[in-house]
Amino acid sequence: MKLLGRLCVLVLLTCLWVAPADAQFRRTKPKPAPPTETPLSIELTKLLAEAKSLQAQYKESEALARYELVLAKAPATYEALWRAAVLSVRIGSRYTDETRKIAYFSAARLYASRALVVRPEGAESNYAEALALANQATLLTARARLLAYREMRPYIFKAVAVRPDFTDALQLLGRWHFRVDHYNILERIFSRLFLGGTPDEASSNAAIEALTRAHELEPQRIQFAYDLARIHIAEKHRTRAIAVLQDAIEITPVTAEELEMSRRCRKLLIQLNRKMLKQVHSHLREIE
Repeated sequence: MKLLGRLCVLVLLTCLWVAPADAQFRRTKPKPAPPTETPLSIELTKLLAEAKSLQAQYKESEALARYELVLAKAPATYEALWRAAVLSVRIGSRYTDETRKIAYFSAARLYASRALVVRPEGAESNYAEALALANQATLLTARARLLAYREMRPYIFKAVAVRPDFTDALQLLGRWHFRVDHYNILERIFSRLFLGGTPDEASSNAAIEALTRAHELEPQRIQFAYDLARIHIAEKHRTRAIAVLQDAIEITPVTAEELEMSRRCRKLLIQLNRKMLKQVHSHLREIE
């Protein structure tokens, strides 16, 4: 009995001795602190202002090159990071060559991820991440596209929550709602089986609300009007769609892309007016 008691004490002491060492072995290493923004030099401040000016003039490739120069010397410059991400998406989306698209969209994702590290709660960094994911999704398989739309959800929701007047984020939120709400039957089955289901909050009404807000805040952005009109058409809101398209064709295009968007708006308006006219004539014949 005495021997058994001594063995128990020895085991207990061994456990007490090993436990601290074992705990130290299992202790996770502290995460490195995120990079902090530092005040820019006069030279870099001037370069950043020049990049923003070029972007406002729609000289996007030149603006991106300036942002990259800023980041080469100050890698944690938040504004340069998220703006470089957005410009990489816009430039890449113009190419028909998939290789170039992939290169630009991958660069956009890297810039956006770095912006998130600098400011995890930033509206712009979360928007940039969601935008990069949405555009990368266009080049992926059907399964990967569904996963990308699921992954982008928290980023775009946070961007709008932090900045409710962020029109570009509102537009992307509207697109997300409409796309997810209109998954086809195969997409819904796959999401239910492998992704835990489709997000419950996705709805066409929420898409209309987000895009209407964006259109109201910036009525001169023809892309907002075009997106809103298309959703109204899909939801059979023809009168509302016509009203939005009439606003759109009054906008003076500035870029070639806006000119093309204006042409599409006019075409949609003509088609809707013809349908409405046919309905009126049909109704009149019924009355007669």
